[in-house]
Amino acid sequence: MTTTLDNLKEAFAGESQANQKYRACAKKAEQDGLLNIARLFRTTAEAERIHAEGHLKSLDGVGSTAENLQAAINGETYEFTTMYPPMLAQAEADDHKAKRMFGYAVQAEAVHVKLYKMALEAAKQGKDLDVEFYLCPVCGYIEIGQPTEACPICKTKPEKVVQIQ
Repeated sequence: MTTTLDNLKEAFAGESQANQKYRACAKKAEQDGLLNIARLFRTTAEAERIHAEGHLKSLDGVGSTAENLQAAINGETYEFTTMYPPMLAQAEADDHKAKRMFGYAVQAEAVHVKLYKMALEAAKQGKDLDVEFYLCPVCGYIEIGQPTEACPICKTKPEKVVQIQ
């Protein structure tokens, strides 16, 4: 029998996926020169984010910062140790283009864990991190401080890396 908790988890997953999909669709519409359609996709994506956050709140899915960091460590660790390796192996066996992003994700998620562990140690001491983060827009690698060399995962040039505010 389906419970409200089951429904909330399914709704959160669906709204989260819709948010990401619509953001990607907005980029495509913008590339095609369809600016108002891109705005519609971005606006709808934001509506889906609102729904997802409401469902997550009903799930009591956000705890203290330390709890959230530990949950992030657990999730990212699962992804790079358990979830992605067989996906990468299958994509390689199938010679599917997904092998590229699966390979990037395995490596980038391991870095995310290290950064979250660093943040958790700071949070346990009641401190914030005093660093700047830079994101590779190709593979998802995160670097502390502005990079001066190519991304160690995908070799994207340092001038392409972005700082997220």
